[in-house]
Amino acid sequence: MKELKILAVVVFFSLAVYILVEPIAHGVMHKTIDKQGFAYKDLPDVNKKGDATRGKDLVMGAGACTGCHSIEVAGIAPTMDALTASSSYGVVPPDLSIAGAIYDERFLHALIKNPAKALDVEHKFTPDSGKMHPMSSFGGAGGDIDQEIADMVAYLKSIAPDSASVTPTQAFENACGRCHEVRYTNWTQMGEKPKFKKERDSLIYDANVLDYQDNLKKYMGKLPPDLSMKYGARGEQFMSTFVENPQGLLHGTSMPRVGLNAESAEKTLQYLHDSYEPQAMREERDRTGLWVMGFLLILASVAYLWKREVWKDLH
Repeated sequence: MKELKILAVVVFFSLAVYILVEPIAHGVMHKTIDKQGFAYKDLPDVNKKGDATRGKDLVMGAGACTGCHSIEVAGIAPTMDALTASSSYGVVPPDLSIAGAIYDERFLHALIKNPAKALDVEHKFTPDSGKMHPMSSFGGAGGDIDQEIADMVAYLKSIAPDSASVTPTQAFENACGRCHEVRYTNWTQMGEKPKFKKERDSLIYDANVLDYQDNLKKYMGKLPPDLSMKYGARGEQFMSTFVENPQGLLHGTSMPRVGLNAESAEKTLQYLHDSYEPQAMREERDRTGLWVMGFLLILASVAYLWKREVWKDLH
């Protein structure tokens, strides 16, 4: 009985330290901010109802979007390969086929009108820096600029798939995959690495990725980190708030605000979670944990009974 009391005391204080002290220590070491629901309330409200037909003309014409962006669903191919695009812009401009489904509407309006402000990286592109954001601001086509932007956003939403059909992989690749690699899923900034028959072709691809990364370093100031372990190392709270508001957690960072809507942000985090620890592995871990706990309980019971039997004549 004495041993059981000692065990109970040890278990109690271990749980107290883990449940009460560990979160406090984590909060002190890692800054946390409240989630904002991906509402982007610092950006202007959208007060215009767009017309997709007029928006298409602007996207294809005066908006000059297709000069940099591909729109695969509309048959618009990229104007240059990924490596050349990174040399020109620092990073590959995203395909716009699913932009209307994964990005917040308020964010898209602000992005077209003032990219640096919408992305929350104005501190990088000041007059003193001598740098301009690679995405040009839309200056209007001679009419009401807010209405014209609303029309362009309406077009992007009209060609986008239903948001529910967007996969976690698609959300991640469009929002994050042009700057970050995920080695656990064989993802590079230039896309998923193909399986090459010849080692020479594989080495050429790797060399191109290194060149792309060099261009990205010049644009961002440093190479964005591999995200394979980030979800496991940082946790859902940190990753969610960092995707939503990078400046809030790391003031002065070069990482832009991504602008995802809440649903697509959840899918992006799901991709990162699955890349770190796939769903099947999590289920297997939980099952194994139950078996291990059961085994330890039985072992402890047998050890206690054996101890009582051995020591019964010595007390």
